[in-house]
Formats: sequence, structure tokens, C-alpha cells
Amino acid sequence: MEALLPIITQLIAGAAGGNATGAVLKQQALSVVVRTIVGAIGGLGGGFLVQMLGGEAAAAGLITQAIGGLIGGGVLTGLAGMVMGGSKA
Repeated sequence: MEALLPIITQLIAGAAGGNATGAVLKQQALSVVVRTIVGAIGGLGGGFLVQMLGGEAAAAGLITQAIGGLIGGGVLTGLAGMVMGGSKA
């Protein structure tokens, strides 16, 4: 169970980051469910990058995993919104 805690943290933080990004950018092309799923996937990617760049010190910290997941979820949701046409930038 302890091995799953960073993954769960990344998923939750990514989903939160994805929904926050979607709300800030007012992306109409992505529904709440899609933003949550894309954000969770981005959270896993962001957490993985934190582990790769930070080594063992980053892998041990749940706060670091959460920050990586939050940023990863937000970035991937923003990109998905632009691809789907939700951003008028």
C-alpha cells in the first residue's frame, strides 16, 4: 500500500490541476470528466518527471509528488484544450 501512495497523490493532484486549469482558461471544449481524466494522466507524467529529475530525494516526498502532479495535470489539460479548440489564444 505504501508504494501506491505516490501514485494516488499524483492522480489526485493532477485531476485538481487539470480542473483548475480548465476553469481558469474557460475551456468549453473539454467537459469536467475529460478535464479530470486528462489531468490525472498529466499528474502521473508530472510525478514521473519529478522522480526522474530529483532522484530518490524527490521520490520520497509526497509534497513534491503532489506539486509535480498538479503542474503536470495543468499543463496536459491546457494542451488538450488548445488541441480541441477550447482556447482562443
